[in-house]
Amino acid sequence: MSLDGLAALLAAGLAAGAPIALAALGGLLTEAAGALSVALEGAMLAGAFAAAAVAVTTGNAALGLAAGLVAGALVGLLVGYAAGRLRADVFVAGLAANLLAPGAASLLSEEFFGTKGVIPAPALAGAPVFAVMALAAIVIVAAYSLTPFGLRLRAVGERNEAARAAGLNSGAYRLGAHLAAGAAAGFAGAALASKIGAFVPGMSSGRGWIALVAIYLGAKRPGGVLLASLAFGLLISLSNAAQAFKDAPAELFLGLPYLVTALALILGKALSARKAAGRGGRWLP
Repeated sequence: MSLDGLAALLAAGLAAGAPIALAALGGLLTEAAGALSVALEGAMLAGAFAAAAVAVTTGNAALGLAAGLVAGALVGLLVGYAAGRLRADVFVAGLAANLLAPGAASLLSEEFFGTKGVIPAPALAGAPVFAVMALAAIVIVAAYSLTPFGLRLRAVGERNEAARAAGLNSGAYRLGAHLAAGAAAGFAGAALASKIGAFVPGMSSGRGWIALVAIYLGAKRPGGVLLASLAFGLLISLSNAAQAFKDAPAELFLGLPYLVTALALILGKALSARKAAGRGGRWLP
């Protein structure tokens, strides 16, 4: 591969990894608060749909992107409210949101646009989403690492009783984390819609789940999460580029990022169990 080809591959990997990284950093906030949200996939899809729907209705890309962020935040708010106020299991609430998002998008699409399929939104194409995602990532990392909010959020997740005894409202912090995570994933979904100038059903394609894996592969640290997300973006870019080869098994390369995701989950579970065994727990190989 030439240097130009390598540079193009890396650039494509960065572009593919950016939405994953933003969603993963948002999810990291919920993990730090002790209530990891698995609704990133649903929030991304909701954000993509809202961005396209508003952009095609108003002809304004900025309004479309803002709508994507708000839609994702609403998904996060729904999960946070269900887990906090209604005492629902946060994992079940997140799965419900992931199931609700595509169904709601299909119903709304048919109601307002007369289709359950693609919604073209050319106004979104070319919007400077990468710069906004980079800025948002910097804000999340700074808030997590350098502010009293991040310190208190981690205190809620690690020592909830002590945090409550110190006067912290753990429910409010967790709800705020879910809201921020949903907004980040929603904007990431809007960025996906902006890339092709349209909403396509299922266009998040498991990126929300990949973002969750990136949190653990990144050792639950902002820098590690960013690196893991960009590595997945490179895998996606590589799988897309490999389809250009005539004899390459397209299905294998398309499934490569998800195969790596599954392997990472299995390995992470095994390492966690072995670590628990080292603390006196039981581990079965």
